[in-house]
Amino acid sequence: MTIAERQKQPDPRERSERREARAWAWAVSATPIGPLLLAATDEGLVQVVFHAEEKTAAEAVARLTRRLGAEPTSLPSASLRPASPAVTAPASAAPSAAAALPVARCTEQLGEAIRQVESYFAGDTKAFTLPLDWSLITGFNRRVLRELAAHVPYGTVVGYQDLADRVGEPGAARAVGVAMGSNPLPVVVPCHRVVESGGGIGGFGGGLETKRTLLALEGVLPQPLF
Repeated sequence: MTIAERQKQPDPRERSERREARAWAWAVSATPIGPLLLAATDEGLVQVVFHAEEKTAAEAVARLTRRLGAEPTSLPSASLRPASPAVTAPASAAPSAAAALPVARCTEQLGEAIRQVESYFAGDTKAFTLPLDWSLITGFNRRVLRELAAHVPYGTVVGYQDLADRVGEPGAARAVGVAMGSNPLPVVVPCHRVVESGGGIGGFGGGLETKRTLLALEGVLPQPLF
């Protein structure tokens, strides 16, 4: 089986993904790298989207609505404090009693994610302690991203080849790059810390300037002079 096939093959250790509609919520947070859209289910943070101006945010919400099988819940703005009033979740009908618990939980998860992301960019949070919902990614890509999240801490970097070795796939350096590009949780699952073994910065879905900014924030690269 090729690495490309393995990337699509579910890991037998993963639980089967739920097919029913799932409660979720989202908001946009202003950051030094531009607006970030954060979305959470009752299980945890499920997606982070770069450059989430209004059009990009609307497209991301539409995709998540299809994948999670439900419209997002309305947000209590006092607890979440979305940074972009023009880009907020649409109002929805009040949840039934049976749905109230997951709705409340996903809102709680989202609020905590926003607080930790803000703290990270303020230089205070060095390690995220958020529950993560991995349901948007499976197989090899999920294994690589879990390894990255668990074992490449703030202020360090890892090569594509090294990361392939760590998951027991020494021939999969290119496939690791593909996995980084499919990361649904950038910043929190730190694909910006994956670089070329020869010293190059490597690619990045959020743009190389964003990658440089994140690495500079963590002290890996010097801060730009202007």
